Amino acid sequence: MEIKIERARAADAEAILNFTKVCGGETDNLSFGPEGIQISLEEEERYIGSLENSDKSAFFVARDGELIVGTGNFSSFPQKRMAHRGKFGISVRKSHWNMGIGTELLGRILNFAKNTAKAEIISLEVRSDNKNATRLYSKFGFEKIGTFRGYFKVNGELVDFDIMELFLK
Repeated sequence: MEIKIERARAADAEAILNFTKVCGGETDNLSFGPEGIQISLEEEERYIGSLENSDKSAFFVARDGELIVGTGNFSSFPQKRMAHRGKFGISVRKSHWNMGIGTELLGRILNFAKNTAKAEIISLEVRSDNKNATRLYSKFGFEKIGTFRGYFKVNGELVDFDIMELFLK
């Protein structure tokens, strides 16, 4: 198996939307469930298209052959006083967990954030009980700075999230 990671193209929009439905149905760690992200194909095409050549935000896909098995995105904040900061998200298809795809995606995101977007601080929110993700982020130097209690509500239960950050300079 050879995983290829590259920037997403507008032509990937349908596959990405389908990927979100698969991943959303496999885990409660994401902001969406099996319905995926609720936007139209045209909206997703416009969104991905707007990022293709951006130097402030990027969307990456990990492919196993033609199948998208992971995604990672980074976005800088557009407000002038927050432009030195960014945030990101990663998701990987359950069939490809523990294969280093999250590590590769995060490495690509951090490289983009530091060298292209010129971000100085990156933050994220991660389920407090998602030990694999927390371990991955810690491996790259992210530190927990707080907990957002009740950040998600899944099946009627409040779920806490840790807030983590990394200084790139």
